[in-house]
Amino acid sequence: MQCWLNGTYVTAEELRISPFDHGFLYGLGFFETLRTYNGKVLFWEAHMERLQAALTQFHIHMPYTQQDLLAVIEQLNLAAGGQDGYFRLNVSAGEHSIGLQPSEYTQPNVIVFRKELPDTPRGKEKTAQWLEVRRNTPEGTLRVKSHHYGNNVLGRFEMSSLAMQEGFFLTEEGYVAEGVTSNIFWVKDDILYTPSLEAGILPGITRAWILEHAQSVGMEIREGLFTKNDVEQGSECFITNSVQELVPICKLEDIQLLGNKGPIYLRLHEAFIKEVEQQ
Repeated sequence: MQCWLNGTYVTAEELRISPFDHGFLYGLGFFETLRTYNGKVLFWEAHMERLQAALTQFHIHMPYTQQDLLAVIEQLNLAAGGQDGYFRLNVSAGEHSIGLQPSEYTQPNVIVFRKELPDTPRGKEKTAQWLEVRRNTPEGTLRVKSHHYGNNVLGRFEMSSLAMQEGFFLTEEGYVAEGVTSNIFWVKDDILYTPSLEAGILPGITRAWILEHAQSVGMEIREGLFTKNDVEQGSECFITNSVQELVPICKLEDIQLLGNKGPIYLRLHEAFIKEVEQQ
């Protein structure tokens, strides 16, 4: 695996950061996962806006421009023979002594990881289950994509395969939150539902596109606080993230769903593919 660390291209085996990095000592780091399509990153500005919001909140200075980082992504793809890739852009706070930093972090460690995209055909179905572990609360007003990932790891332990399954979190109050690696949508009586940000979920990039597109074509959408029963009464369910796109759920626990034959899923999936092609 070829990577990039603070301006230098290195192999995965050569990557080194100090154990005094506050991303390690205190979990103070943030990341974006994304992919390329014909060398281009879809919704790049949205990814960078979400990342920068987290960095600003925690007083971390990003030393590279968006153009710098896009050039790195392009070069890493070229080094892999020009193939599209799966990327993780990671910014950790940087090296400081033990003890909380009082003001700001001016020298973060910035890493771009690239790996091969999973060979998963579009429209491949997954099953889903309710998780026993509850979704933790965000670090601040909104959830950020951070190194504080222990809650997701505990959820992952409850499943046998992330490739075939997704686990659905509930909040401590019993409201539907999100998947281990995804946002959740479902359909009942031709109405599209999804948990609101009030449930403490990550403001997903693909989630935002779904909501904007559905509204633009006149679909009825309801965001809010919902229970397990609300989802289980639906006829369709699908999950979204920036690498897997829209993934249909064919079965939730013992409840059969329409999966990749769901009409709302099919309509949105087709529109998303067109968006990719246009971009």
